[in-house]
Amino acid sequence: QVQLVESGGGLVQPGGSLRLSCVASGFTFSSYLLTWYRQGPGKERELVADISSDGSITNYADSVKGRYTISRDNAKNSLYLQMNSLKPEDTAVYYCFVRRLGTLYWGQGTQVTVSS
Repeated sequence: QVQLVESGGGLVQPGGSLRLSCVASGFTFSSYLLTWYRQGPGKERELVADISSDGSITNYADSVKGRYTISRDNAKNSLYLQMNSLKPEDTAVYYCFVRRLGTLYWGQGTQVTVSS
């Protein structure tokens, strides 16, 4: 079965950096577009960034452009999100997501808290 397991979240001061990882299993990782979403306290879940199956095309929410970088390693079935210049408003649970054969799959999420 499809599994997505995120890691790398934590508490960081404003201006700091974190790198999130998502390890996938149960499907042909290299064939699918992958996405990071986040959900802040009291907010709706929003798309953060996505990346094409071969990694050549990326897309970012305006709120993170220039600060976040999405990448993937198809040999390791892994998706990454490098987050720099973090702001308090980046505080959220971050989720890895894939849509496969019409079914939506989410990881369990990893908490990112940006606070001094």
